[in-house]
Amino acid sequence: MSATEPAPHYEVRVAEDPADREACFAVRKDVFVAEQRVPEDIEYDAYDAEAVHVLAVRADGEALGTGRLLHGAAAAAKNGDGDPAVGSLGRLAVTASARGLGVGAALVRAVEDAARARGLTAVDLHAQTHALGFYERLGYAAYGPEFPDAGIPHRAMRRAL
Repeated sequence: MSATEPAPHYEVRVAEDPADREACFAVRKDVFVAEQRVPEDIEYDAYDAEAVHVLAVRADGEALGTGRLLHGAAAAAKNGDGDPAVGSLGRLAVTASARGLGVGAALVRAVEDAARARGLTAVDLHAQTHALGFYERLGYAAYGPEFPDAGIPHRAMRRAL
């Protein structure tokens, strides 16, 4: 950000308290369940309890976006090679009104910071194919074939930290 650019009117933080976690789940419901028609029973899973959730909120408290980091055994079960030193970024969602404001990139960087804090060496993710360019601009590289997840085409991607 240059000296002439205004500071973003939102903050990104780890969702520590129940209200923040509920805000994360509400964003996911708006984006994935309502907008993308992902069945609600597969949107929320057992990984949510142990995941690190990040939340972007506007100064007035409105939730703008969320993402989560799986680490340890949960991440090893999701990433391409079962490596426990590789985290798994997932459930990245930005509300329609906040798209284009840099919220998604800020959430990815917050997840990466959380991964570094846990001693992880890389972050894997499963990107919807329309979002490959977004993640590539953030330093992620696709690997492996395209695959469906919740009926939506995805590719695996990774970035070393």
